[in-house]
Amino acid sequence: MSKPRWTIDDLPKQDGKVVVITGANSGIGYEAALALAGAGAHIVMACRKEALAQAAIGKIREAHPSASLEFVALNLASLASVRAFAAEVQTKHERLDVLVNNAGVMALPYCKTEDGFEMQLGTNHLGHFALTGLLLGHLLAAPAPRVVNVASSAHNIGKLRFEDLQGEKSYHRWRAYGQSKLANLLFTYELQRRLDAHHLGLKSVACHPGYANSNLSLVAAQMDQSSVAERFWRFANGSVAQSTAMGALPTVYAAAALEVNGSDYIGPDGFFEMSGYPVKVKSNARSRDEAAAAELFQVSERLTGVTFAFGG
Repeated sequence: MSKPRWTIDDLPKQDGKVVVITGANSGIGYEAALALAGAGAHIVMACRKEALAQAAIGKIREAHPSASLEFVALNLASLASVRAFAAEVQTKHERLDVLVNNAGVMALPYCKTEDGFEMQLGTNHLGHFALTGLLLGHLLAAPAPRVVNVASSAHNIGKLRFEDLQGEKSYHRWRAYGQSKLANLLFTYELQRRLDAHHLGLKSVACHPGYANSNLSLVAAQMDQSSVAERFWRFANGSVAQSTAMGALPTVYAAAALEVNGSDYIGPDGFFEMSGYPVKVKSNARSRDEAAAAELFQVSERLTGVTFAFGG
């Protein structure tokens, strides 16, 4: 007999939990915030633009009038912003139960973050790496904390190029995106190994949404001012992609399902993991390279200036 599919109806109550979701104003992040707020969690909406975050908060409260939400500004392309965000969260809250590292960019033309990092690696990996390290103490103060890193099946086209990590010698937008998503998985697994070595109860989990109808694919076309590319992605999103609510299910499952373990990777159960309901899936062998993961962790600490204090 097949196992029943996991849906929002299976989401355990989240009363009293404090959850940070990056990029919570739209797409997967918004749907995750909607679901977790509806289950009783207090959601910290970590977003770049207050107006968009407040609009999202308004929509969530229309669905769940008693929802507990707050906006705290966060720009993952700025380490100064990441540090300011972490400091504010630490001041306002005694602990953090779940950190959902969701926000990201995809297949952008070459550009750099405020700190000089290639934008995709800087936003998708280094910003979230620094945020996790800065909030580690507050996570460890919670009874059953989790870090959820939203990766992508695009990790299969990724390869860490330590000799040119920032793409300064050679840049290909999709290769850079794949590298950043591979970095998400390497970080997830290496973080869990280090947590286990220190006998700490924090679970480090990864997930991916499959192909969901979000604005992520439109940003690069708009930056390129390519109406053809934008029309293509709008057509594909509308005709092939699953809804963002379905795409968010792996994230919600990873953040809250009772059967989740550290180093689990959650994705859709459908054809080529493009759509469907959340299940535990497998990432490729490259994502399980422990030597590469350890090197990436060390490089990331050096680049961001954030050291993980596992010893307290």
